[in-house]
Amino acid sequence: MSKPDRLMVDVTAACACGAVEMTLRGRVLSMLVCSCLDCQRATGTGHSTVALVPAEAITLTGATANFARPADSGAIFTRHFCPACGTPLYGQSSRAPSLRMIPAGFFAGQNQWFDPTQLIFARSQQAWDLVADHLPRHQAYREQHEAS
Repeated sequence: MSKPDRLMVDVTAACACGAVEMTLRGRVLSMLVCSCLDCQRATGTGHSTVALVPAEAITLTGATANFARPADSGAIFTRHFCPACGTPLYGQSSRAPSLRMIPAGFFAGQNQWFDPTQLIFARSQQAWDLVADHLPRHQAYREQHEAS
């Protein structure tokens, strides 16, 4: 049984100060909303909006910085950002080193392609954070991870 075709994206944007530019060119494997406490801290709001892509789908120009921490899964989660303005660029988990989690908001004004299909970490969703009611909700990580 073959998997359905994934969305193809070709878009370029820069961080708030313009020091880092990112091009996303290739297949988007998954689009989701995450309400884990770390995403709440990192975004300053109730959730993150993430496109999951293969590492080779992104190209960065400019210097970046990162911060790594243990995740609920036991993996190490590393967030990459612009060292000058702090704009989030992408995240990566040691559980899936060949994948990148791109914040959909990085491509503000040209991210109409983003269409999340699930909410993860619904257990920590804030009552005031109104996430679309139609999205399937998972209390923590999704029960089964798609290989691609």
